[in-house]
Amino acid sequence: MQSGKLGINYTPFNMAASLINGKMVAAELRAALKAKCSSFKRLPKLAAVIVGDRPDSATYVRMKVRACEEVGIESAVVRLGVDIGQKEMETEVGRLNDDPGVDGILIQLPLPSHLDERRLLESVDPSKDVDGFHASHLGLVAMGATKGIPISCTPKGIMTLLDYYGVNLEGKEVVVVGRSAIVGTPVALLAMRRSATVTMCHSRTKDLPSHLGRADVVIAACGQPKMIQGEWLKPGAVVIDVGINQVDAPETKRGTRLVGDVDFEKASKVASLITPVPGGVGPMTVASLLENVVEAYQRRNSDA
Repeated sequence: MQSGKLGINYTPFNMAASLINGKMVAAELRAALKAKCSSFKRLPKLAAVIVGDRPDSATYVRMKVRACEEVGIESAVVRLGVDIGQKEMETEVGRLNDDPGVDGILIQLPLPSHLDERRLLESVDPSKDVDGFHASHLGLVAMGATKGIPISCTPKGIMTLLDYYGVNLEGKEVVVVGRSAIVGTPVALLAMRRSATVTMCHSRTKDLPSHLGRADVVIAACGQPKMIQGEWLKPGAVVIDVGINQVDAPETKRGTRLVGDVDFEKASKVASLITPVPGGVGPMTVASLLENVVEAYQRRNSDA
């Protein structure tokens, strides 16, 4: 029996089964966070900033607000018009930075093209950066100083899943497909800090199947539906599929369905462990955000 940072007890997973149940692990993490929040003198508070009326962004923010309510985190949604200027947006972020009752700030991405996304992410007080996107935090991850700082939510959730299912990265070949600053780069750095040999692949990589064919662990975060084929994988590989892609599915009631970056049907016949889409990494991303908010509250309050 092992115990995670927030008191989650688990037995390392029996590798005979193939499905990594992100919903289950996220539910256990949320339960541990709820117990922790109930002991605080006040509720931790998350402020979510959303610009414009993109339906997908609105859905994601609603989901995060509901998750906050479930564990005992207060939330406030700051809705800004799509035509807001850079300076006005920075003023809004500054107001949240100065509010002592706000423990965490997230800026829902993507932002309208006229706004400088990186500059706005950098304007968030690092002590309230619960997305882990601030350059100072990414830099510390690169240096291996991951304790006491927020880790980007999806990479953090991936590492929690690997721990929960007893996947030891030491000495393993890990191939990351996708080099974004939000997922691919930080998860590669985290894997290296666990003594994995990491290969970063991307849109310019030549002969992707040859890299995947020697990978003990594949982390797919390229945003291309079913791009990674089952026959490219090493038998017994662990596959973490970060992709959430909506594709046409006329046979379904909605006419669309969600698929990952990996061809799940074929890959699940080759891999030893694999995350489904949906129900794999997605729930862990939200749970990791909640964990970052709680940890930000604890760092900012000596009585926590």
